Amino acid sequence: MTTATIGAAKITRIEETYGFFFEARKFFAGWRDELVAEHLSWMVPNHYDPATGYLKLSIHSWLIEIGGKKILIDTCIGNHKSRAARPFWNQLDTPYLSRLAAAGARPEEIDMVMCTHLHVDHVGWNTRLDNGRWVPTFPNARYVFSKIDYDYFLAIERDPKKGPAIMGAFGDSVLPVVEAGLAQIVDGAAAIEEHFKIEPAPGHTPGHVLIKLASQNAQAFFSGDIIHHAIQVYHPTWNSFACLDPTTAARSRLKLLEDCAGSGALLAPTHFGAPHLCHIDAKGEGFIPRFR
Repeated sequence: MTTATIGAAKITRIEETYGFFFEARKFFAGWRDELVAEHLSWMVPNHYDPATGYLKLSIHSWLIEIGGKKILIDTCIGNHKSRAARPFWNQLDTPYLSRLAAAGARPEEIDMVMCTHLHVDHVGWNTRLDNGRWVPTFPNARYVFSKIDYDYFLAIERDPKKGPAIMGAFGDSVLPVVEAGLAQIVDGAAAIEEHFKIEPAPGHTPGHVLIKLASQNAQAFFSGDIIHHAIQVYHPTWNSFACLDPTTAARSRLKLLEDCAGSGALLAPTHFGAPHLCHIDAKGEGFIPRFR
């Protein structure tokens, strides 16, 4: 179990899945084997399999415990959800909630859920199936969503020519939370209680945000899909196939790396392979990851 301490906060990684889901050449249009060759010593086996050409990606949440509260950032894919467009995410049945409990948090103990953006693999455990209905998994939590993302995907959901939005995840993992009155929809930069700040980081989605945790002069940045894979630390212009606005996504990624390197903040992405957490150091005109 991956854990870290940021001031008075404890951070724990809650794994849903960790494996080889996407071919590197298809995931990154900029991928070049000759550019990656010099990185194989650290990429294999936790980040890449050169035999198959597949990236190894984790899908996990971050549990933060601070001030007697328990906060969950990004909620993976979820169980029993129809995701036919991604067979490896279709109708999952994982022990995610058991892993959360092992980390010290039952669903009813979660005080807040924060989603960096509203893609299918970041909202799934917002809800669970209960007698044929999707209900909030964390009934006592406040769910924080980006207004820009919410409005963008709501428009798609309501458009019969484009919907359902995000492979059905908007309908089964976002709307039930809103209908239950548990959503806090935030527009732009915002302070969320004492220790958290949200900053816009668009590009991957229109309303993607960076979540910053600060405690006792220490910081951690929860970056969602601003950066998917550690190879992007070396090649921040490489965008995933899922980045809606590649130019803006690359700009947000570069700013993230600059801010991490300049502040010393711990980077807590949602998909990096083991050891899943790193610091970012400036090197020449670029950056390198310094894994924990």
